[in-house]
Amino acid sequence: MPIIVVEVMPKPELLDPAGKAVAGTLNRLGKGEFSGVRIGKRIELHVDGDVTDAVLADVRELADELLSNSVIEDVVSITVADEVTA
Repeated sequence: MPIIVVEVMPKPELLDPAGKAVAGTLNRLGKGEFSGVRIGKRIELHVDGDVTDAVLADVRELADELLSNSVIEDVVSITVADEVTA
């Protein structure tokens, strides 16, 4: 069963409080090689049938209108996977 993966991230110009908290914790743990953290979301849509151009067009529309908040987030990728990854 194919899966369409939509990845959404906060807009780069906006503060990411969760990312900032994780970055601070990494620094306190001595992991100073990481200069920043941004936290987004991953949405997996399981598709019954083939992934056609029409299905991908629907997902692009859903990603912009439902799965992300265009004021504060960007849809950064829409990809097709064969199975769920851990």
